[in-house]
Amino acid sequence: MRNSRSLSTILVFASISSLLSATTACAELRVGTAAVKITPPAGTPMAGYYFARGSEDVLDDLYAKAAVLDDGTTRVALVVCDLITLPRMTVLETRQLIEQQTGIPAGHVMLSATHTHTGPSLSRDSARDNQDGGAGDPARKYTLELPGRIAQAVAQANEKRVLVQVSYAKESEDRLAFCRRFWMKDGTVGWNPGKLNPNIIRPVSPIDPEVGVVHFETADNKPLLTYVNYAMHADTTGGTKISADFPGALARCLAGYKGPDMMTMFANGTCGNLNHYNVQWGLPQTSPAEASRLGTILAGSVLKAYMDLRPVGDTTLRVRSQILQLPLPKVTPEDVEEAKAIVAKGDKAKFMEQVKAYKTLDVDKRAGAPLEVEVQVITMGDSLAWVSLPGEIFVELGLSIKAASRFAQTHIAELANGSIGYIPNRSAYAEGNYEVESARCAEGSGEMLVRVAVKMFEELKAAATPHK
Repeated sequence: MRNSRSLSTILVFASISSLLSATTACAELRVGTAAVKITPPAGTPMAGYYFARGSEDVLDDLYAKAAVLDDGTTRVALVVCDLITLPRMTVLETRQLIEQQTGIPAGHVMLSATHTHTGPSLSRDSARDNQDGGAGDPARKYTLELPGRIAQAVAQANEKRVLVQVSYAKESEDRLAFCRRFWMKDGTVGWNPGKLNPNIIRPVSPIDPEVGVVHFETADNKPLLTYVNYAMHADTTGGTKISADFPGALARCLAGYKGPDMMTMFANGTCGNLNHYNVQWGLPQTSPAEASRLGTILAGSVLKAYMDLRPVGDTTLRVRSQILQLPLPKVTPEDVEEAKAIVAKGDKAKFMEQVKAYKTLDVDKRAGAPLEVEVQVITMGDSLAWVSLPGEIFVELGLSIKAASRFAQTHIAELANGSIGYIPNRSAYAEGNYEVESARCAEGSGEMLVRVAVKMFEELKAAATPHK
């Protein structure tokens, strides 16, 4: 808890310093990029499901990708890792290392995960650690080494800063992601109810079709970095081979067009209730080939967006972060005893029984202490905004944040700066099913995140607007 308070202080002072020092004059922007391999050794437990599985091989490598942005006054680091999540304790340790090695303030670092389900399990102090291998020696060793590898990527990127031109655009892709919650004919909400299910009436929620693209080129017009933001679960490849899933395929496709020296950074948007399953299409959709298909289609949207790129006029960077406390759902002593009995069954317990049981034990362990989470906003002039959210966020919440943003283009990175698991919107709690049963936060928590993000938008937009 002492580390969390220290970080809160750092964030406040860093944010105030950033706002006071920034001006509305156009700043010269320097950017450096680097990617450090974080592929786990063979046999490392794999994340993503309610049963243990060890990795048997590697389809494609995993990376910690870092971009350091420097306007001459303020430096920030955007980091994305090919992992299912980043525990808060890992984020705090990584930020401390980055500040020590580069001087970039801890509160100026945004760390997120792509949410690949074919990456390693991490030790995250969860009731599920014993169940999915997170408590074992391989996962513990990997988790301990991870901050150093991520910090290495940021340090390398910091050393490679060059003068850049930055531009941005967005496309719409509405045939990749699908809501995975459906109103059923019996009046209930179904979760992944199966392809061609005749009892499906309609999806509960919309998707977010926006493909946000930010492109960086060197002063002599050499491609350096493409940042891509889209909302869709990275649970496509399946099996027991390590893979970055469709974000890896996206990066390979764009490198084929822009060249191998350009790094692609994919940050997942608010996709807690979205995945790639089209229930109206009967073909299977879990395989490395499917990940390649999705990555290729997403790359096509980025390639179209390249034609619409417009330059950022003011590249002044500003940062704001806030730590807030989210309430817990209620659990009773009877719930806890039932949960212990279900966990004791192991794999013999039903899936939804396990989901509720592990949630109950995690909530009970907190002894009433609220969940401490962070919302962070990084802006560039009045054109671009990046928002971090700490979990698997329902798309309705992300759409609300984007609708309230007065910046020209807003990118939301979920599973960023830590994760508390699923964060549904308020109305979903009455609908129930998987994500709600799994949520460690109480009803209304998601809307708290929205309010904080919108407030920071208003403050940062005011700072970016010239006084007349």
